[in-house]
Amino acid sequence: MIKRMYDWTLSMSGHPRSLWVLAFVAFIESSFFPIPPDLLLIPLILAAPTRAFGIALIAVVASVAGGVFGYLIGAFAFEAIGQPILASLGKIDYITGFNQKFNEYGLWAVLIAGVTPFPFKVITIMSGWTSMPFGVFVFSSLVARSLRFFAVATLLYYFGAPIRNFIEKRLGLVFTVFIFVLIAGFLMIRVI
Repeated sequence: MIKRMYDWTLSMSGHPRSLWVLAFVAFIESSFFPIPPDLLLIPLILAAPTRAFGIALIAVVASVAGGVFGYLIGAFAFEAIGQPILASLGKIDYITGFNQKFNEYGLWAVLIAGVTPFPFKVITIMSGWTSMPFGVFVFSSLVARSLRFFAVATLLYYFGAPIRNFIEKRLGLVFTVFIFVLIAGFLMIRVI
């Protein structure tokens, strides 16, 4: 089933309404869909590099809106909808321990999940379930998704198709390493 969704998502990059499809996929990926919007974002930017930043903006706005929907699922329908989504992602065992520390580091959790390969939908649902302050959630989602999608747009705008393999295979790792270095830096400053 995932393979069919993946193939469908990828095939939509050539659709006449591909920007609407990108917005739709970015929205649902932030709350329940397993396929990232990058599958559409990359070919759309490569097809129209002068529109790279506008395309990235569509992905950011739709992804944050989808994140708000995920937040609402967590806040108002966790047991009926949120738990089954997390269970399908294999994340249900982490809920109790995660819930206890989440709001203490919630801003960082949203930022990290928003730029790394960690499923963003897990964090959006957990943010609502743990009653993370809504403004903090929206702000951190906006920053994280902007970093992610505008980084992709910038790389494709300046380097074009040759950078595609790096983005698809290694950009998530680069963001993850960057986040760990950033956290280590903050911890070192706190200790010193």
